[in-house]
Amino acid sequence: MKKKPFFQRPSPGTNTTLRILAEQAFSRAAGAPLIPGNEVRLLKDASENYPAWIEAMESAEKSIHFENYIFRDDDTGELFARVLKDKARQGVKVRLIYDWMGALGRTSRRFWEQLASAGVEVRCFNPPRLRHPLSWVSRDHRKMIAVDGCVGFVTGLCVGRMWVGCPERGIPPWRDTGIMVKGPAVSDIERSFADVWATMGPALPEDEVPGRGSIHPEGDVTLRVVASIPNTAGLFRLDQLIAAAARHSLWLTDAYFIGFTPYVQALQAAAMDGVDVRLLVPGTTDIPIVRAVTRAGYQPLLEAGVRIFEWNGPMLHAKTAVADSRWARIGSSNLNLLSWIGNYELDVAVEDEEFALAMERMYLEDLANSTEIELGRQHAVLPAAKRPPRARMIRGKDSMGRAGVGVLRAGRVVEAAISNRRELGPAESKIMLAAGVTLLALALVAVFWPRLVAVPFAVLGAWLALALLTGAYSAWARRDRGRSPGPHERGEERS
Repeated sequence: MKKKPFFQRPSPGTNTTLRILAEQAFSRAAGAPLIPGNEVRLLKDASENYPAWIEAMESAEKSIHFENYIFRDDDTGELFARVLKDKARQGVKVRLIYDWMGALGRTSRRFWEQLASAGVEVRCFNPPRLRHPLSWVSRDHRKMIAVDGCVGFVTGLCVGRMWVGCPERGIPPWRDTGIMVKGPAVSDIERSFADVWATMGPALPEDEVPGRGSIHPEGDVTLRVVASIPNTAGLFRLDQLIAAAARHSLWLTDAYFIGFTPYVQALQAAAMDGVDVRLLVPGTTDIPIVRAVTRAGYQPLLEAGVRIFEWNGPMLHAKTAVADSRWARIGSSNLNLLSWIGNYELDVAVEDEEFALAMERMYLEDLANSTEIELGRQHAVLPAAKRPPRARMIRGKDSMGRAGVGVLRAGRVVEAAISNRRELGPAESKIMLAAGVTLLALALVAVFWPRLVAVPFAVLGAWLALALLTGAYSAWARRDRGRSPGPHERGEERS
């Protein structure tokens, strides 16, 4: 099949110039160049992702780099741990990054100690520190594997039983999507791991991070590896550009969609311009507050012509997009502020017609197991048809930090209610009710039990004061010694 670039206009005289300008805009927005010469494979659910991961790791001869937000201490985690320990004992350099918050309450210290004792180098991202009391907001939410600089995986899947399900109890697996990459782009996947690894200690030796030129082409697929870091918003800018450039269709799947005004406006503008914009989100979620917050943002999208679907299975955890049958994105980033601005994230944006068509076929299969949401009388948000019974769900949380995004969305609803800046819909009444009850409860506690309010604020204030004083002293000491902070110190600050 003939490969076509994503951005293409019908006029022969201006095609080349427009494509160059579009490629330049996408590269600058995402901070990621277009890399040709790759082979890709679309992987659906754990049934396709996990076996591919294990097969690649079992064939490793030099290195395995494994980075994942959640690595659970259950039978699925033990399966991967055995592979990692066996390869480390064989002399393969096995390095693993896990996120402190992602592992909190899910993975025991003994689990990590057993990996380390087998020779696996394990680093924990961003544990709490006295000097940085608010640093916990930034998380390493990436999910990737790179083996021998030859094959890389970028995905939405973590490691845990939820993604496998429990057939004997009638519990289906979580729905998720990943991609396998071979070719020069694996260098960028390896580099993304090396960058995060360096924020927690000594960097990887430079000769262990392959350059693009050292990896032979494996196919004819062109793609970008978008490695987002906090406060850069590269993927957000790319998502905005894709929404603006899409001519026919833009189909989105997201696990924790929180309507951020600029992006909502971009989707509205595309839909009102005749683009077939669709949004698929979970009908059942592992973070209950997210569903209410997500539904509170349906109305403006529906009124603009965006079609919204809710998945009928136990949990939809995928984060994907496909536009105009030519462009597709798969990775760890959700359509919310924490992913766009707050976290370390990793996504692959593929510009290939055959791959995009495969993504569209998979999307239509997902819609067959979903319920469309429509506006009813007086603009009430209603399901288009009676929803079939949902299967039971294995409980788990993808990101405690996402509750913070829900708080931000709830804050905007409360602000709108107080200032009367816009009319609020029925779905938002739940947020207003919860906020009102919470504030009333806090007011009563402050009146009758003032110490219960004063003591936590005093502790937090003292903690922040100590962090500022410690930071000031360290900065003054460095000035006296006439030096700047080293790479490890800078990485610790950035985390």
